Amino acid sequence: MRPDARVQAAAECLDRILAGEAAEKALTAWARGARYAGSKDRAAVRDHVYDVLRQKRLCAHLGGGETGRALMLGLIRARGEAPEAFFTGERHAPAVLGAAERAEPAPPPEAGFAELPDWLLPGLEARYGAALAPQLAALRHRAPVFLRVNGRKATREAAIAQLAEDAIVVRPSASSEMALWVETGARAIARSRAFEAGMVELQDLSSQSAMESIPLRKGMKVLDYCAGGGGKTLALAGRVEAEFFAHDINPARMRDLPPRAARAGVAVRCVDTPDLARWAPYDLVLCDVPCSGSGTWRRDPDAKWRFTPERLEALTKEQDRILDAAAPMVAPAGMLAYATCSLLPDENEARITRFCARHPGWHVAFSHQFLLGEAGDGFFVAHLRRDVES
Repeated sequence: MRPDARVQAAAECLDRILAGEAAEKALTAWARGARYAGSKDRAAVRDHVYDVLRQKRLCAHLGGGETGRALMLGLIRARGEAPEAFFTGERHAPAVLGAAERAEPAPPPEAGFAELPDWLLPGLEARYGAALAPQLAALRHRAPVFLRVNGRKATREAAIAQLAEDAIVVRPSASSEMALWVETGARAIARSRAFEAGMVELQDLSSQSAMESIPLRKGMKVLDYCAGGGGKTLALAGRVEAEFFAHDINPARMRDLPPRAARAGVAVRCVDTPDLARWAPYDLVLCDVPCSGSGTWRRDPDAKWRFTPERLEALTKEQDRILDAAAPMVAPAGMLAYATCSLLPDENEARITRFCARHPGWHVAFSHQFLLGEAGDGFFVAHLRRDVES
């Protein structure tokens, strides 16, 4: 596909998204109908669509509207490229620009647009103050790619050398013992020998750092209560030899965990809800709860425009329910760890405050909010322990 045809395809996908279709569904439907499109074409169209969704308000401003065509016009202007090179009117390309479209747009605000729903801003401003501006700026750009070195299989130096053999260039992170910042070759990671050998896993820096904050000891019993694909389970298992259990209310979400664990060289027992009590109590219960994902909205920008107050209310109720269900399974001297990939105080500090109010025998031993920025996603973690009896 020519560059102008890719722009037209992205505009058509954006029109479907604006009509209510999820971004992934719209892109998949387009790809199925565009058998002529190669892998590079599909990747380019996807990048166009996600670049628009990350900065939709800027694109709408520069393009003069909220249609797929206008948003793509705005994106091209935001990149400093000449729209006439893409709006050629040739076969499969967007029609030539009209007079109104050729008019120079007004300059955008110096601070940029807040590229997320307006109803979220008051709470975020109250929580972060001056620290919010750089996080809003980060939302407009693609997220960096990080790898976690599996300590059971490799040192960081060995992983770097193995990745280099597949032309994947990484550099160590100063803030995490096992994190690697991917500089080039990100799309080749899943096919690399280091990945296939279980030496590395894809995992954001903030998520890695949050798991590193959790104290572990050899032989302890660890339950990942909301395991999903098992990334946090494997991050913990990469640090220590222990008994690892994984659970999810929807067991189908864990279907990839057994092969991932096998590749990583660790043993993880997947446990259905009725069997949780059989293995209790646990020295550590991790609740990486369902959340808004606001700290990862660079990776899934479509989600931020669909997020509603009603959805936030439903999530906070679910987060409370999960904490209440998990707490009784923690051993007397054990830890309940609470985590979200969220920036929203309602999902983070408010939840652990409410938990301690409902359960007077518990206290917060540690909590930290990782800010969204160049060095990783937004992420929150808290360590909860029972009070020591006097």
